[in-house]
Amino acid sequence: MRGREMQRRFCKGLPEMTKPTFGSHPFLLGFEQLERLVERTAKASADGYPPFNIEQTSERGYRITLAVAGFRESDLSITVEDRQLVIRGKGGSEDGERVFLHRGIAARAFQKSFVLADGVEVKGATMEHGLLHIDLEKAEPESVVQTIEIRKR
Repeated sequence: MRGREMQRRFCKGLPEMTKPTFGSHPFLLGFEQLERLVERTAKASADGYPPFNIEQTSERGYRITLAVAGFRESDLSITVEDRQLVIRGKGGSEDGERVFLHRGIAARAFQKSFVLADGVEVKGATMEHGLLHIDLEKAEPESVVQTIEIRKR
């Protein structure tokens, strides 16, 4: 049984206020920010434009690819704001002399947001054949062992 299905069955019939959350689970100390992160991710646009892929390119590497046909590099901006990767595209400038009999290629403005985990860095972006590639890399976690002294009272 998958995690969401288990949670749905567990929470079925519980009042909304008593449903467990990330921040209220006794084994997740200090993870209150995770709940806010999930809420922020859920608020991200459900708009399917522009379409995108996310792929794993190596053990610690990822690539987000957006289909941005009709956009120039100067029409696009990529920023990281508060651990959130934000890609914006401003609609292509309309040439008043062009008369479309059919317009199937969208060129409207968009904003796509992806929440980044701690340690994930944007390594670069390239554009080829109408596809915008954004490469990400997750830093190797530092292994820390700490011995805690037990004091007498």
